Amino acid sequence: SGINAEYGSSGINAEYGDSPAPTSLFSVHTMASTSDINWTEINNKLPTGRDPESKTRRLKLFRAFDNGNGVLSLTEVDAAIRDVLKIDEIFNAKPAIKRAFEIAKNKFPSQREHGDDYIELREFKFFLLSLRQYFEYWVAFCRADTSGDQRISLEEFLSVREKIELWVGEVADMEAEFRAIDKDGSGTIAFDEFCDWAIMKNLDLEDDDDDIAQ
Repeated sequence: SGINAEYGSSGINAEYGDSPAPTSLFSVHTMASTSDINWTEINNKLPTGRDPESKTRRLKLFRAFDNGNGVLSLTEVDAAIRDVLKIDEIFNAKPAIKRAFEIAKNKFPSQREHGDDYIELREFKFFLLSLRQYFEYWVAFCRADTSGDQRISLEEFLSVREKIELWVGEVADMEAEFRAIDKDGSGTIAFDEFCDWAIMKNLDLEDDDDDIAQ
């Protein structure tokens, strides 16, 4: 039943790997701070191109994510990243998954009842692109969050100045930049605040593979 019955050994599992879903769960901070993430492999597992092959792969992938009702919930997406894509680095990056899901499900107005609470097929490409982008931001966030508490303090922000300037360019006043990112004035930077800043600054990790079709 499910994915295996629909696609068989030559379908989605053949493309995305027949090995069991990862069972070891790394701490989010340890995972995202590593410098050996295989960005090329991640890009290859996300069919975002406009060519016919990418469209076919994307449809097959959507069906593998879907439980049969034609739309994707956050729960389905989360489980499929583990069980179908088998990208444990992204599976452990829950804030990145949630943010990508939230932005993608509202990409187009839905004709379905409660449709705007789910991702439809026409929104799936945008979800995959968003997932890749927000995962990159999550990795950057965790590299700055040296304590691993999912908040970036001023001390941490100042300590990784060299990395930050590799990602976004020169920052004239780091303390002023920190205060601008910390929109709620809590004294720390949360992931959502970091994302808003990363988008504005066009943040780009120095070691990732930017070759993903759009």
